[in-house]
This record gives sequence, structure tokens and C-alpha cells, in this order.
Amino acid sequence: MELTLNAITAAALIFALRVVEMTIGTLRIMYVIRGQKVIVWMLGFLQAGIFVFAIGTVMTNLDNPLNYIGYAAGFATGNVVGMYLEGKLAVGHTRLHIISPRRGTAIAEKLREAGYAVTEVPARGRDGMVTMLECSVRRRKAPEVDKLVREVDDSAFITAEDVRPVRRGYWRA
Repeated sequence: MELTLNAITAAALIFALRVVEMTIGTLRIMYVIRGQKVIVWMLGFLQAGIFVFAIGTVMTNLDNPLNYIGYAAGFATGNVVGMYLEGKLAVGHTRLHIISPRRGTAIAEKLREAGYAVTEVPARGRDGMVTMLECSVRRRKAPEVDKLVREVDDSAFITAEDVRPVRRGYWRA
């Protein structure tokens, strides 16, 4: 193995292609889950094209072990970059489940004042009565809701799950 400029350049190109391809793949999966067919098709087409070019570059130069390293490192890095971008894009909706043993009504009022729809449900927890709140929001608004909840009850328990709206209702834009 020679560490020539061409060998290093080829490995770097393969690395960069794999990062882009895997980032696109991660985002494509995000849109698959959300049912966005047109975006999924476009991302899939782009991902496949980049993959063919990257693997072709590896296969035409099998004597360069740096290509294997670039391929594997690009795959791993692309997954992480895709996850990072997915978190920043925050596409879709999330349902927040908020449980507060003492301040549920105050949390609900605070969220409603901020324009969020909230459903209150009285419930019994391990130590007695609690208020369960359900608030469905766009994913990018979840940190804002979390901040509002913490302002009222720092001990509130919050979980989140991705959802897809099926019928109309109140969704804060």
C-alpha cells in the first residue's frame, strides 16, 4: 500500500460520498415513518445514485485499503450526521405526556395561555392522585413546551412519542 495523493484523495472522496449517502438515508427513513412519499422517492433516488458511485469507486480500486476505511468511516459518520440533522429539522408531531402530582392544573393553564391545546386527566400514581396532561405539538415546539412546564413544576415527569395526525383537531401552527 502506498500513501500517494491519489490513494488518499480516493479514500476521502469515498468517505465524503458515504457521509452524504448515509445522511440522506437517515433522513429518508424519517420521512418514511411520517408517510411523505414524494420526499422519500426523491431521497431514495439520490441515495441510490450516490451509493452506486461510492461502491463503484471502491470496487475499481480494490488494492487501496484506505478505500475500505473511508467507506466504513463514512457509513458510521453519515449515520451520526443524519441523526443530528433529523433532530435539528424536527419534522412532524409529537405527543407529550406530562404527569404532575401537585401542579397539573397550573401547567395546563400556562400551556393554554401560550396557545397549546392540553387535555387534563385525573389519575392515581404510586403516591396518590396526579394530573396527567396530554399535549400534541409540532416536534420543533417540544422544547418550548418543556420549558413552560418546568417554569410551573420542575418535578413534572414528561415523556414524548412521535404521532401522525389522522383527523382535524387543534394543532398550534
